Amino acid sequence: MKRLLGYLKYHPVITVLAPLFKMLEATFELFVPLVVAQMIDVGVAGNQPAYLWKMGALLVLLGVVGFSFSLTAQYFAAKSAISTGKMIRRDLFAHINRLSYQEIDAIGTSTLINRMTVDINQVQNGVNMFLRLFLRSPFVVIGAMVMAFTVDVKAAVPFAVTIPALLVVVFAILLFSMPLYKKVQKQLDKILLSTRENLLGIRVIRAFSRQESEKDRFREETKDFYQRQVFVGKISALLNPLTYVIINLGIIAILYYGGHQVDAGDLSQGQLIALINYMSQILTELVKLANLIILLSRAMASLSRVNTIFEVKPSISAEGKELSVPAPAGAEVPAVEFDHVSFSYAGAQSEVLHDLTFSAMPGETIGIIGGTGSGKSTLANLIPRFYDIGKGSIRLFGQEIKNLNPASIRRRIGIVPQKAALFSGTLRQNMQWGKRNASDEEIYRALDTAQAREFVDAKGKGLDLSIQQGGSNLSGGQRQRLTIARALVGRPKILILDDSASALDFATDAKLRSALKRDTGASTVFLISQRVSAVQNADKILVLEDGRLAGCGTHTELLGSCPVYREICASQSAGDLPADQAASKGKEESANA
Repeated sequence: MKRLLGYLKYHPVITVLAPLFKMLEATFELFVPLVVAQMIDVGVAGNQPAYLWKMGALLVLLGVVGFSFSLTAQYFAAKSAISTGKMIRRDLFAHINRLSYQEIDAIGTSTLINRMTVDINQVQNGVNMFLRLFLRSPFVVIGAMVMAFTVDVKAAVPFAVTIPALLVVVFAILLFSMPLYKKVQKQLDKILLSTRENLLGIRVIRAFSRQESEKDRFREETKDFYQRQVFVGKISALLNPLTYVIINLGIIAILYYGGHQVDAGDLSQGQLIALINYMSQILTELVKLANLIILLSRAMASLSRVNTIFEVKPSISAEGKELSVPAPAGAEVPAVEFDHVSFSYAGAQSEVLHDLTFSAMPGETIGIIGGTGSGKSTLANLIPRFYDIGKGSIRLFGQEIKNLNPASIRRRIGIVPQKAALFSGTLRQNMQWGKRNASDEEIYRALDTAQAREFVDAKGKGLDLSIQQGGSNLSGGQRQRLTIARALVGRPKILILDDSASALDFATDAKLRSALKRDTGASTVFLISQRVSAVQNADKILVLEDGRLAGCGTHTELLGSCPVYREICASQSAGDLPADQAASKGKEESANA
């Protein structure tokens, strides 16, 4: 709530004017029963048509003025609510972008999307209705009771009993329903997660003919959500009938005691009608208040969930020193140095990487190979400081990575992840992610190195080529080559290729590695691959097994000293031959055949 009030302070004038104009509207509304009472007691009883016309004109005037105040209040309330929602959404998005991989992994993507959309919309609607009704409804209820006592104290006694009874009912249901709404919203997270998994994995689901089982799973989750929502809806639905019952009992009491007073001459017919009108006003406002409380209970549950994300502190601070890259003359300083590094993911029982020690000099190409789950991608994620290590130290150009600003690290590192990720827009816009002000010449140079120039030119639109969301209008190999080109545009000091050529054929892969060797210059290149042919020409190869360094050296050295590497080579056809020799051998065999 404190955070929400902080956002409302940005627009103090409209936030105050919205309920103020609503209260002005309510003030005019409270005078209506008194005018009607005068029309009955004076105009009707005294047979004065002129007086009735005059009082009728006054009623119209009260209605027009009240309506104009209501429109003004709703405009200010909507403007304040939308502005608040916009600022919460902006700050939450910025906060999520400050979180490290560790926090994002723990929270989950579907949960974050739900907070950014459904929950903030609920908060926005809650603010809007709060400003419009939360002060108006109590003002009308209390004002109607006060006005009723000004009409006649004895006849207004039922008001003093009815209103406290209504408040007890309303707040009892509120306290019971708010925790239930939190559970409903939590179940919605599960549905969104299931939906996201199905949409992203639709090809896999169809490939294995799992549509029916996925439908059944989704049906069970939505059934649980439906039952929870119906249950809490039934509790909330008790508000209206209970409110009507209590109010109607109050009206019956007024008619009973007021009727006796009218017979005795202590109360006029117009005053009795005014008392009934005031009770009806209370009924209307309490129904509005009951519905508002249901909406506010949802909004409060959503606000609590949004605050939970805000309270997650990034495990990696954005502060730190700038990474300084020494001149080429200082090449004796390793570009990347791991010193007895161990790492485990949050909540994991065992370490993913254990006691890794190696160094990579500027200009060197480092190959990283190992079986599935050996920790190759994890190692790659530690260099740009997506995660912080548990033990040991990592130094970039001789500087401790934990003392460096993460942004300055990533400006000097080009990363090509396992899954090629492109964004909707033009090819030029995608390439400028690597360098904001990259010229067309720089982009084409990177496309040449990444072996992407040929298919880009073939499409005939150059750098204005339209890229759909996720690069869905491109093949897997084309997406991979474009993500490599994007990383190369900024001419990074450290280039990490995390199994980024898995969709390329051997010939294109060989051309790509040759071009990288030629064009990356003094950059330190990390080649992560399952293929021996992709890493065998590297200056140094790191062999990982179950998170440990099983071997380190050149291809020839490892063949003689590392059993794990020999086993990998043996499992791959022509794995111990260079790519050009393997290709020529294949041609010879084909010719002989």
